[in-house]
Amino acid sequence: MKMPLIRGTLKSLPGPRVASLLALLIFCLAGAAAGQDNAAVTPPQLRGVGIDQRLNNQVPLDLKFQDETGKTVTLGSYFGKKPVILSLVYYTCPMLCTMAENGLLNALRQVQFNIGEQFEVVTVSIDPTETREMAMGKKGVYVGLYGRPGAKEGWHFLVGQEPSIRALTQAVGFHYNYIPETRQFAHATGIVVLTPQGKVSRYFYGILYPPRDIRLALVEASTEKIGSPVDAVLLYCCQYDPAEGKYSVVVSRVLRIGGVITVLSLGTLMFALSRGGHHA
Repeated sequence: MKMPLIRGTLKSLPGPRVASLLALLIFCLAGAAAGQDNAAVTPPQLRGVGIDQRLNNQVPLDLKFQDETGKTVTLGSYFGKKPVILSLVYYTCPMLCTMAENGLLNALRQVQFNIGEQFEVVTVSIDPTETREMAMGKKGVYVGLYGRPGAKEGWHFLVGQEPSIRALTQAVGFHYNYIPETRQFAHATGIVVLTPQGKVSRYFYGILYPPRDIRLALVEASTEKIGSPVDAVLLYCCQYDPAEGKYSVVVSRVLRIGGVITVLSLGTLMFALSRGGHHA
């Protein structure tokens, strides 16, 4: 399903183009209010841009990229044992990609799991002209800000050629357009959680990611090989909503657990009372 799109940044465009784009967006809103077909009034740069959910789809693990050191690697080298968080950005993005990566960083700093221990993070540039030096610069910033041991080996920043980039983005349903006039990309923002086997498990949209939801997604993607009994209870009480890209509480399950706890509590109380009466 096509998810709502965060439209990129206006600050990167020259003044006249900002005015033109704003006019087009206002026209889009007016058209939507009048019941017109949105596709007919969407600016050409934004047509087809967004994220399609492809849950359980297999990511091609034989795709080749370059890591931040310049080494040629296959995507599969980051899979096999741990779930993987995938972020698709480009390193010279003037604002939106940085906001998305900052959002990911802030969320991961609040998750008790550690990058490199319980899960991996793979950040891939969608711009085939970007270099491993750019990837190295970004890695230095984010691994440094994350500040936990093992992150250097567990958070990977990749660049690649157009065929590999397209194959990966198509596999996870990430659609974007290159805008020659500004030399930038129109794209959505979000992260994808993948299983250790490289299958799409969960999506989170925007630039702010709830730490609790990321933790639950990692536990689910690992088939509960990581996490605690509390996580198992939370997963029972919460259900992933693909339309919203988040976990929501299932009230009936919460009530069921509440009923079980009540019965157990009453049983324990009755047992204690009976034992007290017996001793008397």
